[in-house]
Order: sequence, then C-alpha cells, then structure tokens
Amino acid sequence: MERTYTMIKPEAVADGNAGKIIARIEAGGYRIVAMKLTHLTQKDAEAFYEVHKERPFYGELTAYMCGGPIVAMVLEKDNCVNAYRQFIGATNPAEAAEGTIRKDFGKSIGENAIHASDSNENAAREVSFFFSERELVG
Repeated sequence: MERTYTMIKPEAVADGNAGKIIARIEAGGYRIVAMKLTHLTQKDAEAFYEVHKERPFYGELTAYMCGGPIVAMVLEKDNCVNAYRQFIGATNPAEAAEGTIRKDFGKSIGENAIHASDSNENAAREVSFFFSERELVG
C-alpha cells in the first residue's frame, strides 16, 4: 500500500464542502489513515510551500492558505499518489475531467479545492510536515 498527503483548501472548507469531499475520497476507495482540521500560520504556509519560493505566485499562495482552516489527511491505496492525482482532476478546474473533485468544487486555478502530493518523495515530506508517526492509523 502506498500513502499520499492531501488537504482540503480554505475556500472548500469555508463553503461547507469538506464533508462532501471526504465522502467522495472514501467512496473512491481511499483509506484515511490520518485527518485533522487545522489553521496554517503564515510561517507554516511558507515552510510547506518552500519549493515554490522563487515562483511569482508564492506570496499570494501562502497568504491564501492562511485564510481559513484546512483539512489535512493522509490517504492509503495501491498506487496512491498517481491514482489520487487523477481522481481529483487537473489543477485548473475548467480543465478537470467531469466528476472529479476539482471540477465539482474548484473555483479557479488558485482556489481549486484540494491539494495532492505530486510524488512519493513529496508525499513523505508533506505527511511528516502535518502528522507524527503516532497520528498515523494502520
């Protein structure tokens, strides 16, 4: 079994869609092995998105991610990282496949409802950023 990190972003939580998204994730065959509702500080967001520090959208992204609570989760399934990225849809909700989370809940490229790790290495880093080993079930 492989694990990945995902988070429901502030606008999706604020819009009351967290429960719907979690239900979809479970219906898609993903096992939730850790989950928490939390609020990122500016420092947290800057550390989490440090890989994008040189990109022009970094400041806007980190400020946005501090704008409200997020739901952080660790998921488990065979081929989890790649399968989950397909499951949630393209970064731009306008280009996402019908029936995907980003198509149904995303508003824009920036407010696309959900984050997913893009590699096994980043998944491990992102999981350990939000969760200790004792918080991982299973």
